[in-house]
Amino acid sequence: MALSNSQYDAIMREYGRRQMDGQHRMQQRRSRLYKEIPVIRKLEAEIAERSVACARRLLEGDKEALEQLKEDIRDLKEQKAVLMRAAGYPEDYLEPKYQCPDCQDTGFINGRKCHCFLQAQMKLLYAQSNLDTVLEQENFEHLTFRYYDDTEIIPQLGVTNAAYMKRVVQGCRDFVENFDENHGNLLLTGSTGVGKTFLTNCIARELMNRYHSVIYLSAGDLFEVFSRNKFDYEPGEDMKDMYRYILDCDLLTIDDLGTELNNSFTSSQLFYCINERMNMGRSTIISTNLSLARLRDSYTDRVTSRIMSGYTIIPLYGGDIRLMKRE
Repeated sequence: MALSNSQYDAIMREYGRRQMDGQHRMQQRRSRLYKEIPVIRKLEAEIAERSVACARRLLEGDKEALEQLKEDIRDLKEQKAVLMRAAGYPEDYLEPKYQCPDCQDTGFINGRKCHCFLQAQMKLLYAQSNLDTVLEQENFEHLTFRYYDDTEIIPQLGVTNAAYMKRVVQGCRDFVENFDENHGNLLLTGSTGVGKTFLTNCIARELMNRYHSVIYLSAGDLFEVFSRNKFDYEPGEDMKDMYRYILDCDLLTIDDLGTELNNSFTSSQLFYCINERMNMGRSTIISTNLSLARLRDSYTDRVTSRIMSGYTIIPLYGGDIRLMKRE
């Protein structure tokens, strides 16, 4: 899942474009303000001049003069703020406006890739793997209940499967709407083809459209990243980034848990992953064909206990929709 050189260059060009656009917009705001309140230009020139003088006094060790200059600068800034407020401008009107305030549209924080860079990286990789195309088809707008039975009552539910699925879908929509406040987690269970991955993709697309960082991995791919990060002699930077992103992204979706080769390593890494993300207030969605009993048998008790205590468990029912569509 590493970026090619051309993909990396494309992301960096986008950051360059953002910076140029930001500078252009800031210059437009400054020109407008100078035209409306000409004295602002003079005040800013004085502030810049006094700031240079401060630097000189600092080098010379003249603390008394330095303090006086600092006081002068504070007075000038206050005059500027008063004039701007009187004209109806916010005090930060001339401050840079960044799409990502965390990295200030550079893509890096202290030499490490920012979350916005990692999100851009994942979007490129998703496009490369055709996941973007999948999400264009598997979303709430394309969701239909026609393949869920609306005649027979499911005893444990007391309603038809179609009625039950409408409640489930509303719950998924609520998950999206309350995402920033609740930091919830979902476990979708059920046999093959009942709609677990479709619902996961619906949620993922909505959150990505709202600029949340989302990563989708099959269980096999997830544990491959964990394995390479732990056992490779020198894991590459892309692998380290992916490992960090798995733990840090806003939403992690783990598809088909239980289809991977299960052992003590996968169990311990699964617990670490879900526990770490819950402790950090990061949301996770897990889909599995396993029942809760089989989940407990396949993994450790502490994995199952953590899921049952911190996840909303949503069992899905019905036949294989993919087969129904072919009929």
